[in-house]
Amino acid sequence: MQAREAGAAEGEKFACKKRRTDEEEAMPLTDSNDDSFLLPVDEIVVYPLPGYVAPSSISFSPDDRLVAHLYSPDGSLYRKVYTYDLASGRQDLVFSPPEGGGLDEGNLSAEEKLRRERSRERGLGVTRYQWCRRQPYKAGFMVPLPSGVYFQDLCGSEPELKLPSSADSPVIDPHLSPDGTMVAYVRDDELYVVYLSNGEDRQLTFGARGNGKSHGLAEYIAQEEMERKTGFWWSPDSKYIAFTEVDSSNIPLFRIMHQGKSSVGLDAQEDHAYPFAGAANVTVRLGVVPSCGGNVTWMDLLCGVRDQTGAEEEYLTRVNWMHDGSLTAQVLNRGHSKLKILKFDISTGAKEILLVEEQNIWITLHDCFTPLDKGANKFSGGFIWASEKTGFRHLYLHDRNGNCIGPITQGDWMVEQIAGVNENAGVVYFTGTMDGPLEANLYSAILFPDWNLPLQPPQRLTHGKGRHAVILDHQLKRFIDVHDSLRSPPRVLLCSLRDGSVIMPLYELPLSVPRFRRLQLLSPEIVQISAKDGTILYGALYLPDEKIFGPPPYKTLISVYGGPSVQLVSDSWVNTVDMRAQYLRNKGILVWKLDNRGTARRGLKFEGHLKHNIGRVDAEDQLTGAEWLVNRGLAKPGHIGLYGWSYGGFLSAMTLARFPDIFCCAVAGAPVTAWDGYDTFYTEKYMGLPTENCDAYEYGSVMHHVDKIKGKLLLVHGMIDENVHFRHTARLVNALISAGKTYELLVFPDERHMPRQLRDRVYMEERIWDFVERNL
Repeated sequence: MQAREAGAAEGEKFACKKRRTDEEEAMPLTDSNDDSFLLPVDEIVVYPLPGYVAPSSISFSPDDRLVAHLYSPDGSLYRKVYTYDLASGRQDLVFSPPEGGGLDEGNLSAEEKLRRERSRERGLGVTRYQWCRRQPYKAGFMVPLPSGVYFQDLCGSEPELKLPSSADSPVIDPHLSPDGTMVAYVRDDELYVVYLSNGEDRQLTFGARGNGKSHGLAEYIAQEEMERKTGFWWSPDSKYIAFTEVDSSNIPLFRIMHQGKSSVGLDAQEDHAYPFAGAANVTVRLGVVPSCGGNVTWMDLLCGVRDQTGAEEEYLTRVNWMHDGSLTAQVLNRGHSKLKILKFDISTGAKEILLVEEQNIWITLHDCFTPLDKGANKFSGGFIWASEKTGFRHLYLHDRNGNCIGPITQGDWMVEQIAGVNENAGVVYFTGTMDGPLEANLYSAILFPDWNLPLQPPQRLTHGKGRHAVILDHQLKRFIDVHDSLRSPPRVLLCSLRDGSVIMPLYELPLSVPRFRRLQLLSPEIVQISAKDGTILYGALYLPDEKIFGPPPYKTLISVYGGPSVQLVSDSWVNTVDMRAQYLRNKGILVWKLDNRGTARRGLKFEGHLKHNIGRVDAEDQLTGAEWLVNRGLAKPGHIGLYGWSYGGFLSAMTLARFPDIFCCAVAGAPVTAWDGYDTFYTEKYMGLPTENCDAYEYGSVMHHVDKIKGKLLLVHGMIDENVHFRHTARLVNALISAGKTYELLVFPDERHMPRQLRDRVYMEERIWDFVERNL
């Protein structure tokens, strides 16, 4: 490792204490003196996006004296670990990957590459670290890299490789024990621990490899759809590890061929246990094993096996340890209408039902379950739970037996995450949308209110419009606020948890930096329109420069996603640095985004419009948006196209087919063209089982509508996409041929769900622009 760095060259990155002036806040992001500027196509594909070089993965040290973060001093994706001393202002580089040991796209195991795909991870160098809290590494970090798991203290010594790894037998998902003495990890489908005091490895589970099973790994569905990336959990006292046993032997393997390789055979193919809608899921057991080794105690739970109860325990979605040493698991039924929280005695595996949550629309998973233990109050041993029983996700207090005592929050807005709980003070901190669905803020609420009186409204603790992501310190006195908006790239502030006041800025990037001035970024205008049923919808409008391209109407490209759990339109810098939108605007094309009914952060009723309606209400709202543009003289009739990826690719093709007299062309990237070809968890949540809702599946297939297509269609797909298989595009091509419809096809033989190689991404943008220029 290189010597620690502190000083001018690298010290500017996190401690830029100069606050952005009012003049800079109001400063246009364009340089009006240069009308000849043309945004190069390469800018669309460069990561990180402009302004997103800010520190990431920020965390407080166990004693709250230091703030650690990942940062790239050269503004690339290659990150290192830094610390910032909040008292002295000193900043240090504490971990840089040893030469040849840093993460890049070429030195990963096959399993880790897939895990990165499912996490949409693009970072390089260091992508994760964990504080060491106790002996033998009292102050320092654990850093997992492809070459192994390293430990680094804060005294400037060389990093120590404690656990070697290789692409042939990788160390997967390592996690420190709470007492800091062990690291648990998965290797070759089995769970291990390594003792840091002497380096001894100990295998804890047996019998998985070669039997279609894995121990301690989250299955594909959990990683891709449930936002559960891990398959094992340390107990708070470090004496036990709960883990999953995943059995995929009952799922037929789906083979993906690497058609772009010069080789054949095993090197040019991969098999995936992919559960298609209506077919079998993996079976999952939950076990507990002593961290010192010993017999496994299996909990009374088996998920993924259909029975006469209607598969009430189909999916294992969350696992949490309680403060009394018991274990809880959240299990969801196949129909996504009933979730149960089960509590287990880890010595016997016996279970009891702690809570049952039921919804007619669907259950949306979250991470708001929070056990209570501290403080002298009668609710010790209870927990906080978030429910959408009112149509919006809100927090509720439950006693140790699971009984609901009463609400903590309420209103026509939603809680997103619990940021922290101060039981002694009786306060819960959370992020939510109380100030509007286009923003995200931190709030505090009374944890134990008097339910005989009206609930007091939460107190907002973050300041400034836009989106706030927060990290609370351990003493619950301060928090880190990562704040961005349409007009402001991410900035990092240290704030008081008492009233949200800024203690000191830690990182700010002035809008006057040369790249912003050179790129001529223009923040979109956020507008409101009404759906056919009167529902308010939000759109983002990127207008070409009238001085250059003249007054509207303009040729228009609609950037769509439209699917559940995603919001495109928000008061966030990510919309300002939508570089494809900026590129097209710079070419004289109006770009429009609309979050149709069914998209995220608007409550269960709004999202529920998509239930059994995929391809209907979403496409109709996109039509409404196009008509709104035409009626206001902004869009040029006959020259309106669509672009989208994944669900957005599906919706682009579907909307082109359903409304052929309005839309003249569409770019459909990695589209789901038939929902019987997508996975169980996602598809059945919104569409039900294929055998029970065959009409919805038929209507929701793009192939059902191809005969009506009049416009031009460009299909883009990676041939080794393990999420939306290339088969989707191939099936649509067959239907287009049968219907006598023309199409264009752009394939990437060595890419998965999103192109990663720079040359592929540049080539894709060049081809997309060529298509748009010819057909819009």
